[in-house]
Amino acid sequence: MIRKFAGAVLAALAALAGLWLMVAPFALGTQPEGAAWNDATVTEFWTGLGVTVVGLAGAAAFAAAIHADLVARGLVTVRERKREPEPQPAPAAPQTSSAELAALLAPLVEALREDLNGREQRQNGATPLVGAEDKR
Repeated sequence: MIRKFAGAVLAALAALAGLWLMVAPFALGTQPEGAAWNDATVTEFWTGLGVTVVGLAGAAAFAAAIHADLVARGLVTVRERKREPEPQPAPAAPQTSSAELAALLAPLVEALREDLNGREQRQNGATPLVGAEDKR
């Protein structure tokens, strides 16, 4: 267990060293500001990037090994994810036949027909409805 912990710490330190290699040319002033990268800067940057990636991969591998060891010893329990219940489908709308639909809409259609006939009569000069004001 101690070896795995030491490996994780050393891998994390390697990742930090890689980050320092990437930043060092700029922090120490060996790379002029705004100028094209010289060969030393390119070499240090890409080497640092490689060291950082390897260090992070090593730290992740050691962390996974530590977790597996703790689970094997029974010091850590693995919780199973609870599955969320499936949402209940919405109840289906009641099926209505076309005869029922026609019966429901018949009063609305009749009221619209009367309204349209009343407008036509008013526009053709027929006598206005009782209580309607003459807006001429």
